[in-house]
Amino acid sequence: MPLLPVIRDFAAQASDPRCYATLDGGWSLAVADVTGSTQLAGQGRHRDVNFVAAGVVAVLSDAVRVGQEPVACQFGGDGAIAAVPPGREDEARAALSALAHWSAEVMDVPLRVGLVPVQALLDQGLEVMAALHDVGNGNSFGLFLGAGVVAADAWVKEDARWRLPPREGPLPGLESVSCRWNPVPPRRGTVLCVIVDSVDPGAAGLLELARIQRAIETIVPTSGAAPLGVGERLEARWPPDWRALLMEARSGRTGAGHGAGLGMRIKRVGSALAGSGLLVLLLRLGLTLGGFDPQRYRRHMAERTDFRKSAGGPRLVLDVTEGEADAIERLLAQAAQAGSIRYGTARADATTVTCLVGDVTADRHVHFVDGAGLGFWRASVMLKAMKAREKAGEKVGKATGVGTAAALPG
Repeated sequence: MPLLPVIRDFAAQASDPRCYATLDGGWSLAVADVTGSTQLAGQGRHRDVNFVAAGVVAVLSDAVRVGQEPVACQFGGDGAIAAVPPGREDEARAALSALAHWSAEVMDVPLRVGLVPVQALLDQGLEVMAALHDVGNGNSFGLFLGAGVVAADAWVKEDARWRLPPREGPLPGLESVSCRWNPVPPRRGTVLCVIVDSVDPGAAGLLELARIQRAIETIVPTSGAAPLGVGERLEARWPPDWRALLMEARSGRTGAGHGAGLGMRIKRVGSALAGSGLLVLLLRLGLTLGGFDPQRYRRHMAERTDFRKSAGGPRLVLDVTEGEADAIERLLAQAAQAGSIRYGTARADATTVTCLVGDVTADRHVHFVDGAGLGFWRASVMLKAMKAREKAGEKVGKATGVGTAAALPG
């Protein structure tokens, strides 16, 4: 029996708690997020941030896997979250600490990491539900429902007791991460990044999130708003972007957190150049090589992206018309005005792609998308501002004696 249930129809199942497993106190949540994203974005280092977040998914998935079972791990643009099965906490801690060390020392990207026992969340009445979104051939992404996953992220950010220190260590899986594809422009108008959280942490909040998801599907069926389409506009760069090559060179398999030695880095750069050149050649000539069909791979890339996910509430990267984007933002604004949700949105002129490629010949690969210019992060900034205004309103209310509001414990 798989550890977690599998979802195949996102629109019908992703907001339905019955399709998820409720995690018991033996589980933990691993959390990682890039700090200083504002400064990094200002330096034009958007892809570095995405690369580090994808690296977290790669390494955590390798570290906490039980046998051959898929891991519920989710890319968040500037971070990641994973469900850690019982008995894998030590491996998760070691991986998170090594990731923080590598990210800071090698990538020059500060990464905050932490591990929150689900029991601590349950003690505060905060549930965590997890499932796997199967996107073909057993490739899957983690999905989460419940206020616990949002709270775990906040706890790690706000309370040092949940954090882990950077520590040099091995990073198996990191060598699978790459980002050699050009950003993909929208075919319908704009790329819209969406983050939605419920205000109510219980069943009423889950119902509201399901209503919001259905309403978005009414505006635009999300299955038809995949930002990579069917892969027809995916273009492999030649020569690859120098920054992408540098990132890959720093992420080879090593026994220590400092990354690959000079010889290994040179070898990885050479391999990336050769692989990218061959892919471009095969795509342009319409050829296959052995069992590898580049056109099929491009189609499968589009199918195996995480443009739709849930981390307590919907997280979406959609290729929509300007009118559809306006309608979605009006829907969310009205629900926020009614006090039922908090949300953030951001528009982008392209979709960026970061790849996690295991065995191409076995068709094992998944791909993480974000709006260009860290669209998910920009949406999260809007959501945080909404929360800050709520807290400011609570303080004013308490000071004047007009109403009170209970804060989530953490």
